Amino acid sequence: MDYYCVLYVNGQVAGRHWGGMSSFDFEITRYVRAGETANIVLQVEDDARSRVQALGKQSPAYASHGCLYTRTTGIWQTVWMEAVAPCGLRNVYVKPDLDNSSFIFEPSFYALENGLQFRVSVLDGGKVVASKTCKASSPQTVVVPVKKARTWSPESPFLYDVKYEVLDASGAIVDAVSSYAGMRKVHIEGHRLYLNNNPVFLRFVLDQGFYPDGIWTAPSDEALKADIEMSMAVGFNGARLHQKVFEERFHYWADKLGYLTWGESSSWGFDVNNEVGARNFLSEWEDIVERDRNHPSIIVWTPFNETWDRPSDPDKARIHDRLLTDAYDLTHKIDYRPVHDASGGYHVKTDIWSYHRYNQEAEDLAEDIAPHTDDTVPTLKQECECPYEGQPYFLDEYGGIKWVIEQYASNSWGYGQGPKSLDEFYNRLKGLTEVIVGYDYISGFCYTQLTDVEQEQNGIYTYDRKAKFDSAILREIFSMTPDWAK
Repeated sequence: MDYYCVLYVNGQVAGRHWGGMSSFDFEITRYVRAGETANIVLQVEDDARSRVQALGKQSPAYASHGCLYTRTTGIWQTVWMEAVAPCGLRNVYVKPDLDNSSFIFEPSFYALENGLQFRVSVLDGGKVVASKTCKASSPQTVVVPVKKARTWSPESPFLYDVKYEVLDASGAIVDAVSSYAGMRKVHIEGHRLYLNNNPVFLRFVLDQGFYPDGIWTAPSDEALKADIEMSMAVGFNGARLHQKVFEERFHYWADKLGYLTWGESSSWGFDVNNEVGARNFLSEWEDIVERDRNHPSIIVWTPFNETWDRPSDPDKARIHDRLLTDAYDLTHKIDYRPVHDASGGYHVKTDIWSYHRYNQEAEDLAEDIAPHTDDTVPTLKQECECPYEGQPYFLDEYGGIKWVIEQYASNSWGYGQGPKSLDEFYNRLKGLTEVIVGYDYISGFCYTQLTDVEQEQNGIYTYDRKAKFDSAILREIFSMTPDWAK
């Protein structure tokens, strides 16, 4: 729901939820009776101009403009109702431990009763390769070793099937859930990001997840899969999921296809210096991370993007700095992945250092991102008390070259002066990308962007997913990788 909602069942408040991007559920058993008809009403409120709720790239004005687009209001994701066992499984947090060839499972239950047991089975091709049964309790940590574990990676996105079962005192199954898990490790050593104990160079594309017919809602499950396949077809190994909390099915396909992602919030739209907005953001961000943290394809969390509205006065900037610090600390408390506090903005506390540059000439970009003589790296000039300390460094927005084959709107735009021919486009793109790959200190790039979005027409594909360029040429450019990552 976008943004605040109240669920009424037979006139009684059954639940409330704040947040336009996070999933949620309400238990309504107490409000209904077997065999009787229930009246269910959902009230949704959305104030895009309040400055205390996150919007992402939704325009608070009537019309789309700049890099802000058509608003999404009301229910934009799937809603369903299902019966759940009173002592059924509520959730399981899965942590892969590659170095010890084990999965760590942390289950939670709707309720507990005497004699209840929890059983987890790990399967490969339908064959159980590891299993453990133990008393169901809360909190609980279940370590399941897997001999000669097969890893998940972009080159080989292998997924184990996992079966969870809740058993009563007699051994009868009261609840069963089928899922999957990937054995992979993501961590930082020095100034590199590692995947499965090997340094990885990220060749990312910016994906905003907008669609002509559904705005934030994809037209089909196949469309979610197709967006990933389009990206991989031109040489990208992943995406920065930009200013939108993507559908769970998108993450499923990223897991299946071996597509790396950075999970980001839809932070734009609320005032990061407003304490009510900060409180709203943190509670929703916690829900987002908890929902998506089992996906092996997600390798970094990015709570914010370009927090340019940080006041220059240090005394007035304390809310901004505290919020970014709180978001960083909160994320680390609920998950193990690296945390990137603000993409391209004012870094306050971060595991990843990022920079956004839209130079359209290779020479200008090379000069702009060249390491300084004192061995420090180019970064945003800021007043924050957060010097660069050797974190992995990413140019996680560049390019944005305008190329229009179908005029979408009278106010269409791209970064800089658009090229006059396809050859000029390819040469510009190749030159910019070569500059980035040529600097040893840089651990990856993110090109803006996968598709045109309404009036912003600088995508690799059009807004309705038509090809704009020769895929083979793009694949050769975006597949460039430094020697240290080969």
